[in-house]
Amino acid sequence: MYVPEPISKLIESFVRLPGIGPKSAQRLAMFVLRMEEEDVMDFAKALVRAKRDLRTCSVCGNITDQDPCYICSDSKRDRSTICVVQDTRDLMAMERTREFNGLYHVLHGAISPIEGIGPEQLKIPDLLRRLGDETVKELILATNPNIEGEATAMYLSKLVRSFGLKVTRIAHGLPVGGDLEYADEVTLTKALEGRREL
Repeated sequence: MYVPEPISKLIESFVRLPGIGPKSAQRLAMFVLRMEEEDVMDFAKALVRAKRDLRTCSVCGNITDQDPCYICSDSKRDRSTICVVQDTRDLMAMERTREFNGLYHVLHGAISPIEGIGPEQLKIPDLLRRLGDETVKELILATNPNIEGEATAMYLSKLVRSFGLKVTRIAHGLPVGGDLEYADEVTLTKALEGRREL
C-alpha cells in the first residue's frame, strides 16, 4: 500500500516514542492531519520549546526551566530530608501525593550491569556533595521496587553510612517490578508512611 512520504515520516516519528506501536502511531498521525493547522503549529512549538528551554537543576537533577528548580528554591521545604528517585517522572509521582515536603535527588537511572549502567553513570557524586551539608538528617531511598532499584538502594545505603544519616527505604506498598510513575497517590502515600531504615 502506498503511503505519502510525509505521513510515513510522521508515523515513523511517533513509533520512536515509548509505548507507541505502528497502529497507534498511524492513529496519532491521522489525528494530527485532522487537527487545525494552528493547533499543529502550537503542538510543534511546545515540543521544540520543551527540548530547547528545559535543563536539569544544578542542585537536585530535576528537569526544570529555572535553576535551581522550584522545589530546591522553595524555602518552605524541609531541608533535613532528601528523597532519592531514579528519574523526574518518579519525582512527579511523589509530588502528586502532596505528602512529602522535603527535597529530592534525581539519579537519572539505576544500577544495571546488564545494560552497562554502573554507579559512575548516575548522579551519585552530586548526592554525596549534598549530604556533606550538616542540615541533611534523613535520606529516603525511593528507587523502583525492581532488581535495579533494589541494587541501587542497597549500594547507596552502604555508601552513605559514614555520613551518620538515617537511611530509609520506601515501603513495598508498590508492586515488585513496577515503576513509581504508574503508582496511584494512595499507594505512594502508604509507601512513604511505611518506609523503613536500612
